[in-house]
Amino acid sequence: MNIVIIGGGFAGVNLAIDLAKSKKFDVTLVDKNNYNFFPPLIYQVATAFLEPSSISYPFRKLFSGKKNLHFRLGELLKVVPEENRIVLSNGELNYDFLVFATGAETNFFGMENVKRNSTPMKTLEDAIGMRNKLLSQMEKATICNDPAEVKRLLTVVIAGGGPTGVEISGMFAEMRNGILRKEYPDLAGKGSEIYLVDGGNALLSPMSVKSQQDTFNELNELGVKIRLNTHVVDFVDDKVIFSEGEAIESKTLIWAAGVTGMVFEGIPPEAYGRGRRLLVDAHNKVNSTYNIYAIGDCCLQTTDEKFPNGHPQVAQVAIQQGKNLAKNFVNIAEQLPLKPFTYYDKGSMAIIGRAKAVVDMPSPKVHFNGVIAWLAWLFIHLISLINHRNRIKTLYNWMVAYFTKDQSLRMIIKPAAREEKVESV
Repeated sequence: MNIVIIGGGFAGVNLAIDLAKSKKFDVTLVDKNNYNFFPPLIYQVATAFLEPSSISYPFRKLFSGKKNLHFRLGELLKVVPEENRIVLSNGELNYDFLVFATGAETNFFGMENVKRNSTPMKTLEDAIGMRNKLLSQMEKATICNDPAEVKRLLTVVIAGGGPTGVEISGMFAEMRNGILRKEYPDLAGKGSEIYLVDGGNALLSPMSVKSQQDTFNELNELGVKIRLNTHVVDFVDDKVIFSEGEAIESKTLIWAAGVTGMVFEGIPPEAYGRGRRLLVDAHNKVNSTYNIYAIGDCCLQTTDEKFPNGHPQVAQVAIQQGKNLAKNFVNIAEQLPLKPFTYYDKGSMAIIGRAKAVVDMPSPKVHFNGVIAWLAWLFIHLISLINHRNRIKTLYNWMVAYFTKDQSLRMIIKPAAREEKVESV
């Protein structure tokens, strides 16, 4: 049975590795990157607390030794369902079953200036780009004689009050209150400000009221300026413009305000639902298809009675759907009944800063914060990394950062600009 998986995130990798245990399957995973990475920690790469290799691992090394599991570097251009064929940026593949595990992409809600000028937080490239930008701007600020320009260089606006927005706000605040004052003493008191903006009436809206209140209070104590019930509507001429007309002068807008699914040529329009997510049945088969499946953030499944409006777009859903689909493919091969997917909610958590975090457990309903919640967050994220090498490197960096209140990864590393040579004729 030839199975092609598009996307190597939580869902795709868990499906591929589980399928590789059976010789009944020949599996090819396609991804536009040659590595798997851990999205919940990319903000720590962006703030130079982790290096990229701490949260990423090459697919070919991950798959080595698994003879029925293959990797293909490429981007999906088109699906030809009637021929069981896909067209990639560098060739074609045939399949018996096709699985979309592409995750989601940043949603800018049609705001072209925001899309063009802001920094999203979805990929390692985004994180490295943001790290380079922030470090470069601090260097520029040290030699700038215009106080207003210095303030624009040092002011950061984060749009989106979910876990990513909260975690990066807390990290920036601690950097400003510690590292910035120590390594850039000439910038102390020059107007560095951090704004966290969200269109809802609370931060971490899916979490408990206690978690929302604790998070608000902790960030406020760290000096983050929180704006609720406020939307960013434009970002132009170094001004972040809010829905009520107010504008904040800043050169940095970090966009963590929403995601959307991707549209694939060859998939019928009726297969898409809210947020351009692929509508799937209880076994993750895409509507209006017979051998195409979708798992993780890119799918919308409404058959789970506890989640009639679809599952949250979080890692645990993707992991569990990948593993459930692997079992169902085995059942298909053995002509056994399929198992419908039901999500087991293991809880929600967010880190706010050093020894500060919030955790909600669903059954029984328990909320806790502070050091215990922080240690729980560290442990869960550490064991969720893809292999022992990543876990050891990440743990080492975290220990250094905790005991020294510092990190030594603040290097600006970017490709050199090269002038194209024009040959004379």
